[in-house]
Amino acid sequence: MDSNGFSELDLSHHVLMDLRYHGFEEPMPIQSESIPLLLEGRDLIAEAKTGTGKTLAFAIPVIERINPTNRKTQALVLVPTRELANQVSDEITKIGYKKRVRSIPVYGGRSINGQAEKIRNGAHVVVGTPGRLIDLIDRKILYLNNVNMLVLDEADRMLDMGFIDDLKRIISHVPDERQTMLFSATIPDEIRNLAYSIMCDPGIISLSSDEMTVEDVEQEYCEIPQKEKLDVFVEIIYREKPESAIIFCNTKKWVETLSRLLKRWNIHSKALHGDMTQKQRDRVMSDFRNREFRFLIATDVASRGLDIEGVSHVFNYDIPKDPDNYIHRIGRTARAGNCGKAITLISPKEIRNLRDIEHRYRTKVQKKSLNWKIR
Repeated sequence: MDSNGFSELDLSHHVLMDLRYHGFEEPMPIQSESIPLLLEGRDLIAEAKTGTGKTLAFAIPVIERINPTNRKTQALVLVPTRELANQVSDEITKIGYKKRVRSIPVYGGRSINGQAEKIRNGAHVVVGTPGRLIDLIDRKILYLNNVNMLVLDEADRMLDMGFIDDLKRIISHVPDERQTMLFSATIPDEIRNLAYSIMCDPGIISLSSDEMTVEDVEQEYCEIPQKEKLDVFVEIIYREKPESAIIFCNTKKWVETLSRLLKRWNIHSKALHGDMTQKQRDRVMSDFRNREFRFLIATDVASRGLDIEGVSHVFNYDIPKDPDNYIHRIGRTARAGNCGKAITLISPKEIRNLRDIEHRYRTKVQKKSLNWKIR
């Protein structure tokens, strides 16, 4: 194989140079399977779990098919969250830099006027959440009559969030003569039916097992009384010495509380939750990616759609109420083929919740030894 395995996928020189510049050397399985099919212009339904590299799997073909001399919007990517809109748009901008592909994210919580100005100035690719896209369409700011590529990313998440009718409405504005791509961690019946209603003879790729396990994550749990939880957690942090970690709590209130408490031990952290403004959340995520601080304390708003490199540990300060969220949380580490570690704190009465997770996803979470005194 070539020193850069992407060379075997028949990509343009400009795209290969950007991939090489950003350190992408070997395509991941979802990329190897999806990219050749998409470069042929085929529609695609791809089932792939989080952290498998699916963003590049559709971003590369989209970039390759963009005509940079045409300033009109040629590709539309629908995503469930603001964070994912930024992530996908950034990835397209990075890999489409030398080809001069212009991508912009659009979502609520930011001035629509600023986004409208960027669209009017020319956006080859628009990546957006359903609500803001509909607003832009209704105001006759965003025109989709030149779109020839449509991507639905994390389609199951959009279904869970109640966006199915919004998706259908947006799709009705896109020309029938187009290439359609759907990527999802799971393919429930409603999503499958939608896909077949808007696609023509789609290719099918499935790299998700029913269990959705994360093989490269070392999973441990600590069973401790609730009153000792904070002290034990601080000791675990000192002993584990994470390079970068996300700490998940079940409530916004406890995210803020834990951040304040950790400062007593000189553990610098920042909070991320849904009550923050988009500007505040963007600033926190930018600082975290730039290693301005090591510990991000978050609710499940951060468990899906965020691609953060170098997260060595995930801590579940609270075991999630929804078993699916456990998989999505620990998927924030061990990304792009790297290893990671997930540690979950539970009280004795929560052991049944942990066993439910193990049974549902056919995984094993090892009990962590606590043979040490709390400092």
